[in-house]
Amino acid sequence: MSSQKQSKSFMVTRCKPLLGTFVEISVDEDHFHAEIDYAFAAIEKIQTLMGFHNPDSELNHINRLSHQQAIEIHPWTAQVLRVAKQIHRQSQGVFDCGIGHRLVAAGLLPKHIDYHNHDLGGIKDVCFLSPELITSTRPVCLDLGGIAKGFAVDMAVRILRSEGISSGAVNAGGDLKVFGDNPRPIHLRNPHNPKELYKIGNLQNAALATSSLYFANRSQQASHLINPLATDESERFIQNHDSYSILAKECIYADALTKVLAISKQINHPCFAKFSAQAIRISA
Repeated sequence: MSSQKQSKSFMVTRCKPLLGTFVEISVDEDHFHAEIDYAFAAIEKIQTLMGFHNPDSELNHINRLSHQQAIEIHPWTAQVLRVAKQIHRQSQGVFDCGIGHRLVAAGLLPKHIDYHNHDLGGIKDVCFLSPELITSTRPVCLDLGGIAKGFAVDMAVRILRSEGISSGAVNAGGDLKVFGDNPRPIHLRNPHNPKELYKIGNLQNAALATSSLYFANRSQQASHLINPLATDESERFIQNHDSYSILAKECIYADALTKVLAISKQINHPCFAKFSAQAIRISA
């Protein structure tokens, strides 16, 4: 976060429905339309690879077969799975993307596979045989919705930079990364009144992600925050009205660590320091 001057208005802003939300790309130059297309194409590729809703995605191929045979995967999927395993280890299991079956049971994800007769594992059971070859020691139902969106933001920024764009921002439904010399003012919603915004400062060359349930609570939807360590089913789905944000260098870490904060409710959880991240909790 930066206390520098307010950022100037972005000259080009485009938005597309992707990753189950709206993805907005803003840049400070007005002649990089093709380059913005390249960034959107990368996000679409990530959605194709790692989306749970698509039964033919690489993610669902992993879910169906990884406990039976070795699966060769795309380098981007491999990168996300490695980071997921890293955060799972450092958070002592608080972050675990092997909770897809819980979200299916809650009606929040589609049912592609019948897992009733399986003893399901988690991200710790996914093993790398080589950099892009994996297997699983147990059947898994992975959902990368809590980490792949942040990775997509990082990848879009990487492509924009490689194409010569010096300054801008990518925002995927609240997973935000700002790059370049121009800081961007950052606002977080008041969880008690989501229409009210709090300005928390400016963001520059960093990422910010937020997890909250205020919209789910308002529409009486089931909680999408799952505690993988809960032993009592009544404690499995996190129910609260607070807002949890993480500031980090990369959006993949900011995205995933919001779940660690929301589940543990520890503003100083040890894994935040491990990943050079800062936690922000706003109470309703």
